[in-house]
Amino acid sequence: MKKPELLAPAGNMEKLKIAVHYGADAVYLGGKNFGLRNLADNFDNEELAQAVDYAHAAGVKVYLTLNSYPENADLPALERYLDEIASIPVDAYIVSDPGLLALIRERDPEREIHLSTQANTTNWRSVRFWEQFGVTRVNCAREMSLADLEETARRCDMELETFVHGAMCMSYSGRCLLSSALTGREANKGECTHPCRWKYAIVEETRPGEYFPISEEGGESFIFNSKDLCLIEYLPELAASGVASLKIEGRMKGIYYLASVLRVYRTALDAYCADPAGYRLDPQWLEELAKVSHRGYTTGFLLGKPTEVDHEFKSRYVRNFQFVALVEETTPRGTLVTVKNRIRLGDELELLGPALKEVTFRVDQMTDVDGLPLSVANPNQRVIFPGLSGAQPLDLIRREQREVAA
Repeated sequence: MKKPELLAPAGNMEKLKIAVHYGADAVYLGGKNFGLRNLADNFDNEELAQAVDYAHAAGVKVYLTLNSYPENADLPALERYLDEIASIPVDAYIVSDPGLLALIRERDPEREIHLSTQANTTNWRSVRFWEQFGVTRVNCAREMSLADLEETARRCDMELETFVHGAMCMSYSGRCLLSSALTGREANKGECTHPCRWKYAIVEETRPGEYFPISEEGGESFIFNSKDLCLIEYLPELAASGVASLKIEGRMKGIYYLASVLRVYRTALDAYCADPAGYRLDPQWLEELAKVSHRGYTTGFLLGKPTEVDHEFKSRYVRNFQFVALVEETTPRGTLVTVKNRIRLGDELELLGPALKEVTFRVDQMTDVDGLPLSVANPNQRVIFPGLSGAQPLDLIRREQREVAA
């Protein structure tokens, strides 16, 4: 069995560094245009080159998303962009549009090409079709079951990739017109406003402006929502299926989400590949994933068609922990951090590192960078925790909070 790649999102340079620190084998990221997350920070050409250099120095691959659906008017700019980035050694382009695939083959014939989930590949014959045109990996549609993945891997010589964690779209593998219809922002060009997450009401035709709530539970209903995907319990089956890459969704999400999810999947995947026969699911992994902001978890289509329990009618994010600081470095005076959310003396905090390293500590003292004592540290302030040991640059610090936020 070949060890699957663990593929993480990188919405900007900070997230890329976090992904590398917490164990990603590869990252996927976007330029300023032509990807499906144009509302993320993304990378200009100079930043893209820097990102590739940083990742490659750590042995991590970089895949560039070019998976929007361009119109005729977009093609000249797209051609120029391909020429501009041709010298940057990204490991693959991720595409979904056949015309763009042909254009890359003309302008950059040696570049490896991966097919996006946006292409809706749901069967092994489609995989074979794309192989004829030089595609080397297919990100299978989320609608494929484990049995479908196993059969496709058996019948095809191409690498397969599948999502294992993150948000699920209410439309078919993400190809949605709802955002465009309601807001003018086109999801298939990377500007989705996520209207499937909105709260809706009914208006009766003869009474315009009078809104009637759709009540499911607790007076709320979010009729389009899905729970978030979580396949941590099925890593052995996915690894044995022949899937080459396990992908985490979330280029728009924060570094606490990225670090927390990635370190769990890294630990679990390493444990399974080191000893498949003796592998057991650690309940701590599920506990850690429950500490990440999420909408409840589902296995999606992996075990068959989803049922009504896979939809989240409350549509409320569960946020039991708060990201409060990012470690910059260790100094002779202590651990230097950048504060993200307010910290007070007496707070009970947790230091999170790779491989599920955790250190719980109480803030008995802290100083600013000049050594002046502080009782409160505010966001964006740089402070030092004396006596905190075991921290590394890019480790995160969090605090438990007992609340559920909408």
